[in-house]
Amino acid sequence: MVKENCGVVGIFSLSDINVVPMAIDALRALQHRGQEAWGIAIPNKPPLKKLGLVSSASSEFKKISEEYFSSSVIGHVRYSTMGRSSLENAQPLKVKDLCVAHNGTIANAQELSNLVGGCSFTPQNASDTLVAAQRLVSLISENGKMGKALSILKNEMIGSYCFTFISDDNSVFAARDPKGFRPLVLGHKESDDTYIIASESAALSAVGAKLQRDVSPGELIKLSKDGLQTERFSTDNSRAHCSFEFTYFAHPSSKMEGKNVYVSRKRIGQYLAKKFPIKDADLVIPVPDSARPAALGFAQELGISFDEGLLKDRYSKKGPLRSFIEPHQTDRIEINRWIIPIREIIEGKHVVVVDDSLVRGTSSKAIIKALRRAGAKKISMLITYPQINFPCYAGIDFPSQEELATYTNKHQLSTEEITDMVRRDIGADFLGYNDAENLAAAVGISQESMCFTCSTGNYDSLGIKPDFKTREQIKGE
Repeated sequence: MVKENCGVVGIFSLSDINVVPMAIDALRALQHRGQEAWGIAIPNKPPLKKLGLVSSASSEFKKISEEYFSSSVIGHVRYSTMGRSSLENAQPLKVKDLCVAHNGTIANAQELSNLVGGCSFTPQNASDTLVAAQRLVSLISENGKMGKALSILKNEMIGSYCFTFISDDNSVFAARDPKGFRPLVLGHKESDDTYIIASESAALSAVGAKLQRDVSPGELIKLSKDGLQTERFSTDNSRAHCSFEFTYFAHPSSKMEGKNVYVSRKRIGQYLAKKFPIKDADLVIPVPDSARPAALGFAQELGISFDEGLLKDRYSKKGPLRSFIEPHQTDRIEINRWIIPIREIIEGKHVVVVDDSLVRGTSSKAIIKALRRAGAKKISMLITYPQINFPCYAGIDFPSQEELATYTNKHQLSTEEITDMVRRDIGADFLGYNDAENLAAAVGISQESMCFTCSTGNYDSLGIKPDFKTREQIKGE
């Protein structure tokens, strides 16, 4: 079953301008959320879908904008958490007169498929987005309205989801799941009276729109010739905002849940310094790029020199990409190979390396080897995210336990023993993880309102007790 954590956009212009160029710019601003494929959909036309980065099709932008001229559009950049990377699995998808783009993971998609003729679905040819869209269209035909259909679907569907929809009657819809796992924001561009909904406010900034607010969990927004309309399809007040968004996934310029991501990451570094006051260090360096604000905050808090000891080769084919959201291990290794140490900065020094997360250990191991070759005297690695011990079923790509650096093959080890096991595996002299309480305090959101399932193994916020499977079983690879 193909599942997604991606970036979505929905745009509607009340002044009837062509918003397709705006959608393309917004998707480029969300490229950090998905590097595998992208697409757009307008009313009464099959969706346009392309493999690779949005910028790879730059020579076609003018033609696309002319052929898909529309005052309403939805868009998607794809990062697959399950299933194979293919144009068939790219979004938006069309079901009858409704196109849909989805960011998240429907944890019970197989069960949900039984309500829409599940016998025709297999893990290789189905997607949780398609299953949800088919069920929603069925419920709309029965109940007449999107809001009523979603109020029923939310009780049948388990997981994280932010949807944008576009219908053949030229209406754009957006919906965010009742727990608020994944981010979704609403903006407005006053100069041409255009509303835009996107996964992050970075996309609003890219098109000159002003952030108005977060889309509330359990809220449905409709954009049409009648303007903006909103209704609630859920009254659930408990929240589970993805904590991984704040350390890694989101763009540093974005603002979500009222918190600027860059400022939050810098504060996380400051709080990490209080937890691990490594005062004999000579230098603090970030793993590029998302750990940079935290490393700066850590260095400033302890009064240690901060420098760029590691640089990405942005001129190589994969150097500019994000290794974590590449679907294949070989691609992750290739990206990390182009993170280059600067010997003159590192040689003979005790280096504190700050990274946003340690999931599989691929990046950490490669980076520490490179720092050793560059002459580092001692390497302490600090991780801004808590120890990841369990798979994520809410839209981040670590769906199996066995691929995690903390995997113990059913041996019972303490947290400290697991940390030391990982430290030895990656080759660091010291390894320190952040904790959930520290991270939540730094961000300024209550720990109870954030999701730390991948660290704790408590899946209550998703309402599931998962049956852990291997990556091959899940991905169909």
